[in-house]
Order: sequence, then structure tokens, then C-alpha cells
Amino acid sequence: MRDDGRLFYGGDYNPEQWPAEVWRQDVELMRRARVTLVTVGVFAWSRLEPEPGRYTLDWLDEVLDLLHDAGIRVALATPTASPPPWFSLAHPDALPVTADGVRLHHGSRDTYCAAAPAYRAAARRITEVLADRYAHHPALALWHVHNEYGTTCHCPHAEVAFRRWLADRHGDLDTLNDAWTTSFWSQHYTDWAQIGTPRATQYLHNPGQLLDFRRFWSDTLLAAYTDQRDVLRAANPDVPITTNYVLGDWVPVDHARWAREVDLVAIDHYPSAVDLGAEEQTALAADLARGWARHGAPDRAPDWLLMETAPNLIYTAGRMHTKEPGRMLRQSVAHVARGSRGALFFQWRAPRGGAERFHSALVPHAGADSRVYREAVRLGQALDRLAEVRGTVAARVALAWDAASGWALHHPGLPAERLHHHEEVAAAHRALWHAGLACDVAVPGDPLDGYPLLVVPALYLADEATAGWVRDHVHGGGHALVTYLSGVADEHARIHLGGYPGALRDVLGVRVEEFHPLGDDERVALTDGGTGTVWAETVGLTGAQAVTGYAGGVLAGQPAVTRHTYGAGVAWYVSTRPDDATYRRLLTEAATPAGVTPTCPDAPDGVEAVRRGGDAGSWLFLLNHTDRPQTVPATGVDLLTDATVTDAVHLPAGGVAVLREPTG
Repeated sequence: MRDDGRLFYGGDYNPEQWPAEVWRQDVELMRRARVTLVTVGVFAWSRLEPEPGRYTLDWLDEVLDLLHDAGIRVALATPTASPPPWFSLAHPDALPVTADGVRLHHGSRDTYCAAAPAYRAAARRITEVLADRYAHHPALALWHVHNEYGTTCHCPHAEVAFRRWLADRHGDLDTLNDAWTTSFWSQHYTDWAQIGTPRATQYLHNPGQLLDFRRFWSDTLLAAYTDQRDVLRAANPDVPITTNYVLGDWVPVDHARWAREVDLVAIDHYPSAVDLGAEEQTALAADLARGWARHGAPDRAPDWLLMETAPNLIYTAGRMHTKEPGRMLRQSVAHVARGSRGALFFQWRAPRGGAERFHSALVPHAGADSRVYREAVRLGQALDRLAEVRGTVAARVALAWDAASGWALHHPGLPAERLHHHEEVAAAHRALWHAGLACDVAVPGDPLDGYPLLVVPALYLADEATAGWVRDHVHGGGHALVTYLSGVADEHARIHLGGYPGALRDVLGVRVEEFHPLGDDERVALTDGGTGTVWAETVGLTGAQAVTGYAGGVLAGQPAVTRHTYGAGVAWYVSTRPDDATYRRLLTEAATPAGVTPTCPDAPDGVEAVRRGGDAGSWLFLLNHTDRPQTVPATGVDLLTDATVTDAVHLPAGGVAVLREPTG
């Protein structure tokens, strides 16, 4: 990376939406805000190639030169997430088709099928043009391929590609029929041509087919990315290449696997909660990104980049919530605390028209004479002061995450509608966050050295290797806390027989005969005074001891939470989702004998504490998410104020401190 030591700060810049005189105003405002990096060209394909094979690049030359002269670096994007009108008119077969068989039309973004040969060829051509012209431009710091891969399709191109992918994965039809249990409902296949994508059908889809379709799209979109990446890398191997991950259960992308193919993991994160939940979501997104980054090249630090977030708005169902003063800075610093190389936003300047004309921006419609821009200037000053921070987060808890388990739990034929791997991961992470216990996200199979406690929420799919990963950790002296819906099915979504939690029964010392899904407003009382939601189970003990029981209803007196000694370690099982306060107590109880303690034990509730460090030293981030002043015992030098702290930090309401801690 062409690294000048500064954190990345800036965001998506769309000069093609503005006349040239505005460009010069923008560059001056960027300098004032200490912007260091802007993403250019994400949705500019129709301006770069207004007709097939005719390229207009003079405007982009001028923009990059202006930015370079101002000391601002560029993440130059390939514009392939939004093909121009001429492409859609010339290649209607490359437009996406829904599961209902409806072909979508041009008029928005993502109007393409990544399995269509014409689209892939056109994407390579525009990438080659950009690479030939800009691979050695002095402003170029990073290539940004595409934008938010996640579009799927059911067109004939996708069907052909899906069959090829299935043949590569399963080898022959007998193996596929076994994996998909096609003897159910007379689905046995005798010819590859009989298999299509999971289109809209009469009733429930085959769960194995749905799961493989998600895997297929992850691989297909990755191939579309690597097509462009390889063109860019050949033009100049010294410039790093990435794409921005979009988050959510709907995304058919295995981000951990993709991390091996990018030079820097980059995420887009838009919280959906307006209360403290936004800060909880921010911490989870950052920890996910850092966990995925651990799957990159072994000689590369697990750092990552917040590529997009909203400066002054939070998007909730039905409305946009205006962030309170100081919240943009606090959330940005929270990402840096958890390993981000900086904070980038969508977008720099709010557009006058277009579908996202009211999207948040660092320069809003009101212009530079606005609270938002003034806060952007203050954030630039703060990030400038944090450039010395190095190293990764000090964490001794591993939190299991698995893309395929999330996809499998989307099948509509499950015992309840609100069963989501991501929500269970979020619930466990939220409890850890409130307990002050830092965690790293781990994918099954990741090394667990240095993580005395492994938390496994709703790891629905577990083949023998995944079960062995949990089993070996505990048997070797580790501690694990496993929740319901874990170990239930194999890698093809076929149920492990003999009782739940299937592949993990031995290590947990329990056998579940029956589950009891709870209604949306239904709660079950627990003997420790807490409550359970979402789910409950009839838990039989096969070696484990009951820690907490159910206190009412048909399960009264039966185990709800258990603990089992297995080998040299201890495994906990949680058969319901505890309320947040109970979950926090439970994880603290599991962490203590594992030797895991909070980052800052004396931090008051509502104050987030994160420690980053390495050979160069350590830095303690303290973020006050409350509306009142807080005092936190700590020592060091506050990078944001240059104040020396000898005994405690006094944080104003919503305040932030970043302490360079004493060495030795």
C-alpha cells in the first residue's frame, strides 16, 4: 500500500455529478477537513464509456490531477455495478431475472447478471481501459473493484453456470441426489439438464438446493471480482486491490473466504438502530471485518477498512434518524479502535437529484456552512491525531461465525420464522460487548490458540471437521459456550440423527429430544431470575450438570443451561436465548474460570473500552455512549487532547479518549 502514515479519511466522491467549478471547491473543502482518500468512479460507467468502445476520460484525468496536487489519494473504482443504458439495450439477456421468472429492466443499479458472458466481457474491457491509463497515476493508492457484490439471478446463463458448479462440487448425480435427499417429494434427478435454479415453486424448496445456490453465487461473484482484480494486478502489482463488502444475511457472499482474494478487507456499515443498538452494531461489524481479515495472506496484518458509512444519518425502517452532535466522531473512532485503517463515508457531497438525493453526506445540501461539515472537519483533525495507533485488538474470546449456517437458516421450512445465525451471533456479541469482554470472530477451523473461551451461537451446520474443531478445543483445556441450533445438521443441511445438538452431543454432555419454539412476545422464566426468548428445549443430561433451569410451563424444573467437563476443558450449553442482562451474566460466569477478564474492569456501564497494541506499544480507546459524564481509571497520554492522565479519564457525555499507555 502506498502508505504515508495517515489514516484513511474521506469517502465516495462523484465529480461526474457536478460541473468543473464545483470540483475545485470540493478539493479546497477536502483539504480543510484533512481528507486523505476519496473513492472515485463507482457509478461512472456511462460517463466513462458513453457508447460501446468510445471512452471519455479527460474529466477523470483532471479530477485525479486536482486531487493529487492537493495531497489527496484516490481509491479508483471500476464502475461495473451499474452498466450503462447502451449495454442493457444491446444485451437484454444479461439483465437479471428474479425467482419468479421476471426479467428486470434498466433504470436502477445492479442491472446485470454476473454469470452472463457479455457482462463479464464488458466489465473486463472497461477495467482494462482504466488499468492502462491510471495504474501508475501518482494519486492512485487503492483499486476499488465494483461495489457491494450481492446481486443474484435466475436467467438461463445462471442456470447453465449453476449446473457446471454443481457438477464440479458433487462430481456425479448420485452424490448430488444423496446430498440433497432428492428421494423426498420425488425430486430424484437422472440428468443434469433437469436441475435449474431454485425458482418460485408451489411450496417449499429443497433445502440442499437453496444452500448450494447461495454457495454458487458466492463463487460466481468472486470469479467476477477476480476477473477484474487480475487485470488490475497485471497492470501494476504494487497497488492493492479490494472490494467493499455489504453486510446482511441476504448477501450470498462468504466474506471470510473472499478475504483470501483481497489485499485489504473493506466493509460498508449502516447501523439500523437509533439507540445504543447502533453502537452495538458498530462494534459487531468491526469485529466481523477484523475476523474476516485474519483469513488474508499469512504475512499480512489483520487490518481492514470502513469503506462506507453514513455521516449524519441512521437509516431505520421508514425514516432517517439524524445523528446527535458528536456521534459521527464517536462511531468513527470506534471502528478505528477495532482495527480499521480509517473511516470513509458515503458520500462526500449530497447530490441535487437521483435516487439517493437525501442520502447522508459530509457536505450536505446546506453546504459547508453546516453542522455536518463542521463535524467532518473535527473528525479529520481527530483522525490525524490517531495516526500512530498500531496493532490489533487485545481479545481472548473467539466468537464463531459461519456464512453457510446463516444461509441454511433462511429456509422457510424451519420450526420458526425468526431463526437467524446472524441474530444469534449479534445477541452473543452484544452480551460480550456489555460485559467488556473483547472478542475476535472465528470461522470453523480457525486456530484457537490464545482464545481460552469459544462462543458458538447457532452454528447450525456442522460436519465432522467443524464438530472436531469445537471438541478438540474443549478436550485440550479450552472453554466453550454453545447455543441452541448448533450442530443440528451436516454441510448439506441434512439433520444429524439421535437427538440435538447432533454432532456436538458428546462434547456438551446433553441430548435434546424436543424443541419448543416461542412466539414473538412469549417469554419463559428461568430459575436464575432471567428469561428466555425465541426458543426452548427439552434437555436431557448425558454427563452435563444443570446450571439454570426452566421455572415455569411444561419445562418447569428441566435444565435450560448446562455445564459439562470434557477432557481438560468445560463446555456450556444454552437451550434458549437469554435476555440481555442474563446473557451478560452467563458469559461473565463462563469467562471467569477460563481466565478471561474485561478490557477495563472498572469502566462504567455505557463506556466502551478497547485496547489495541503490539510491539510499538498499546492504546486504550474509551468511548462514552451515555448522556452524562463518566470517569474511568486509566493512565497515559490522550492523543486527542495531549493531556497527561495519571489516575483517571473524565469523559464528557458522548466523549472519547484515546490513551497512549505507559510502557514497561
